[in-house]
Amino acid sequence: MDDRIIDSNLRVEDVFDKNIRPESLDEYVGQKKIKENLHIFIEAAKMRNEPLDHVLLYGPPGLGKTTLAHIIANELGSNIKTATGPSIEKSGDLAAILSTLEPGDVLFIDEIHRIPAVVEEILYSAMEDFTINVVIGQEGKSRSIKIDLPPFTLVGATTRAGDLSNPLRDRFGIVNKLEFYSDEELSQIVKRTSRVLSMNINDDAAMELARRSRKTPRLANRLFKRVRDFALVEGTGLIDLDITLKALERLNVDTYGLDNVDIEYLEALITKFNGGPVGVETISTAIGEEITTIEDVVEPFLLQEGFIKRTRSGRVACEKAYKHLGIDHNMALF
Repeated sequence: MDDRIIDSNLRVEDVFDKNIRPESLDEYVGQKKIKENLHIFIEAAKMRNEPLDHVLLYGPPGLGKTTLAHIIANELGSNIKTATGPSIEKSGDLAAILSTLEPGDVLFIDEIHRIPAVVEEILYSAMEDFTINVVIGQEGKSRSIKIDLPPFTLVGATTRAGDLSNPLRDRFGIVNKLEFYSDEELSQIVKRTSRVLSMNINDDAAMELARRSRKTPRLANRLFKRVRDFALVEGTGLIDLDITLKALERLNVDTYGLDNVDIEYLEALITKFNGGPVGVETISTAIGEEITTIEDVVEPFLLQEGFIKRTRSGRVACEKAYKHLGIDHNMALF
């Protein structure tokens, strides 16, 4: 059961993700080592009849942190309750969430790095001792009461593990970093999505989508949705390589999976700032994108693929970026 405590309005994208989400570790594609270890930890917790240690999942957006949280709950045979860090503004918000938990429940907090410090301190005792201290009453007449909580497992997800305080990070017994996916793994994911949605796709088309998905399952499924639309309206209903190439060209997704924002980033870095080094704040202003979007969404893939590098002085364009944009590196210096 998925009981969303906060942010109860599901977006269309949420519904789509939920419909295609695998429900077990066996169905989950990729992250082999994490899956193997989680299987051991979950089975051991069940054999001891204890809650699973608290789990921290971190890595770039779209790699399956939310999906893994739901799978952990399914494998434990537990209910999952979800919230987001920005929605927990006060200690009372957290207390309200924790008070609804049943023994063995999984509490999933996305963007856990955005929980306010005052709320985080209350979370410490909840994670360690399954208790919270709540202050009630008005100033001058306030008093603190201790509330016992049932044993539960907190699964926290973040794209910014470095923003977590050390005391909070240390309270997670299981810490996993999700890695980017291979083209073969993404192709498997696309094919699975096609089966779930009863929309046939051939091997060449699935691999082409995989290559252009920035090594990220969420983007692979998002591109699949759009290519599916082209196949239904302008094709035969089958997603083949021809309709896939046509759709991706119309969507401005190039052979590396770079979109307009990525290209704007690289062009600004090379043409406006002579290839760097330049600070991310300056790039953000130049292309009109939020710094967090650049750091969490744009840069991880560009760094992984060797288009850019980070130095103490700022971002620097690599030779691969010049070649991809068709810019002569030596001429760009002048």
